[in-house]
Amino acid sequence: MKKFLSILLCLLMVMSCASVVAEGQKVGVSMPTKDLQRWNQDGENMKNLLEEAGYEVDLQFASNDVQQQLNQVTNMINSGCQVVVISAIEGSSLGSALDLAKEKGVKVIAYDRLLMQSDAVDYYATFDNYKVGTVQGTYIKEKLDLDNAEGPFALEITAGDPGDNNALYFYSGAMDVLKPYIDAGKLVVKSGQIEFNDVATPTWKTEVAQNRATTVLANYADGSNIDAWLCSNDSTALGVINALEDNYDGEWPIITGQDCDKSNVKKMIEGKQSMSVFKDTRTLAAQVVKMVGQILSGAEVDVNDTTTYDNGVKVVPSFLCEPVFGSADNYMELLIDSGYYTLEDIQ
Repeated sequence: MKKFLSILLCLLMVMSCASVVAEGQKVGVSMPTKDLQRWNQDGENMKNLLEEAGYEVDLQFASNDVQQQLNQVTNMINSGCQVVVISAIEGSSLGSALDLAKEKGVKVIAYDRLLMQSDAVDYYATFDNYKVGTVQGTYIKEKLDLDNAEGPFALEITAGDPGDNNALYFYSGAMDVLKPYIDAGKLVVKSGQIEFNDVATPTWKTEVAQNRATTVLANYADGSNIDAWLCSNDSTALGVINALEDNYDGEWPIITGQDCDKSNVKKMIEGKQSMSVFKDTRTLAAQVVKMVGQILSGAEVDVNDTTTYDNGVKVVPSFLCEPVFGSADNYMELLIDSGYYTLEDIQ
């Protein structure tokens, strides 16, 4: 109930901030794909909130095609959008569209993925992505009792898309917790694949993660156990779970994730996935709508981080929302009672 009330309060603040300036104003929202559940939710949440506030909204999904996203954003700018909210497929791929936005005075908010190598990025709204990784790494550390248990324990790693700036933050947060134990020999990565570029998953695709995990599992054909598998998000965790179900006979490992996707909540309930970091897209969408209203009204825009997110050209003023730990023990309160899902969604 407390979570629900905080979301409701945030929505009311959005409405009061935006409604007086919304009439006749157009906002573009560019999402990377419909292939992952979270981008559908993010796009629709934001579109609904913006329309409720009175804005005209141009919402586009780019099918994980960089050129398509570039064309869509360019069209948004040329069609009169005064603010564009962009979750980029590849952070450095939209340079010409961002240059056009700056030329036309269109404000740009990077949404959950930082837009790189451009001074035309005005704001960044995301979750504390480094903290996401530390939550995952700390969970593994505590579940294996790495400070006290003798070990060694077997660990494997599946990170995210190298084209997504967030993926490195997730990886770094987790590895800053776990790397000392790897260096000390208490955690052993039998595949030898530890560096980000070796464990990355292009486009975050489940099938890509599954194919790599299947190859990694050849190292355990001798019957040895995997104790933990660090996965940066739920789509990659699902790929790892699929590979384990098909190719592994040992004791089931700790598996981390992120996003609390419906299929992964089911896996948590089944005991196949140990945890997921919940990023309530309603909260992030509401914050972005509030920022849009502040931009278009000439008000000061809410940010809470002005030092962390350097896109290679500038440090982008950012608003970081808090990620939350999710598991089979708290999914009812976190996801069902808060109205994020219904029970039917995860049954």
